[in-house]
Amino acid sequence: MGFVPKGIYPAMLTPLTKDQSIDISALKQLTNHLIDAHVHGLFALGTNGEFHMFNIEDKLKVAEVIIQETAGRVPVMVGSGGNSTEEAIWLSKEMERLGADALSVITPFFIPPTQDEAAAHYKTIAASVSLPVLLYNIPSKTGFHLEPETVAELAKVDNIVGIKDSSGKFENIQQYIEQTKNEDFAVFAGTDSLILETLQAGGAGAVAATANMLPDIVTSIYRHWAEGETEKAEAAQRELQPLRDTFRLGTIPAALKKAVELYSTPVGPPKAPVKELTGPALLEVEKMVAYYQSK
Repeated sequence: MGFVPKGIYPAMLTPLTKDQSIDISALKQLTNHLIDAHVHGLFALGTNGEFHMFNIEDKLKVAEVIIQETAGRVPVMVGSGGNSTEEAIWLSKEMERLGADALSVITPFFIPPTQDEAAAHYKTIAASVSLPVLLYNIPSKTGFHLEPETVAELAKVDNIVGIKDSSGKFENIQQYIEQTKNEDFAVFAGTDSLILETLQAGGAGAVAATANMLPDIVTSIYRHWAEGETEKAEAAQRELQPLRDTFRLGTIPAALKKAVELYSTPVGPPKAPVKELTGPALLEVEKMVAYYQSK
């Protein structure tokens, strides 16, 4: 498999109108804004993209708009996971048909599978498409953790090219890197506080939610690291913290959507039942945005 992702892939928000439909104009605007900031690729329909909220029709629409608007300027990776292997295969084939460059496949959720079941799930999905597949581990949301040994087994599959780890545990990222070091396999940080540590440990990059608002700062972490400018990379990593500190103020991705709305792109509200921020939480986000605007 020739394509192995690296660098910074924003975990793209999905812009919505006030009536909860996909805001195609804002989605195109966000796509161009991120590419103009020199991100290395785009990551659509992940957790911050509210993939779990959308029906099939909306998922395909989001993917199609981003792929067409990107027009090959950077790789587009699209979430195509599902609870059943059948659903994930169908969606993966549709994303391939639309022109996605790679797929991100979250582990099954709701009822956790065994490690053997998860491995079989991924192998069957990967065999159904010709696209590169990125595993996606986020146990706090799925109730299931892909063990390093399972990842090592899956890394031997030709078109399973990496993993996004959103466990929030650096030692887990280290284990994935160690277990796959003999394969052409990319370990991505899915927790934005661990971008630099992951790169320094031998990881390939990050799928970063903060890059929706601060793509210049997030990409500079990678650039400074690649150029051996450790202090500058560390400073850029720290610079994300005021934004990250506001994520606790609402249900994902309410705080980030409000921040991006105020800072750069009219991404609109979250998908119901998640509500827009109001009151003290909104004031805190406004204060944080003003901090970045003043710099």
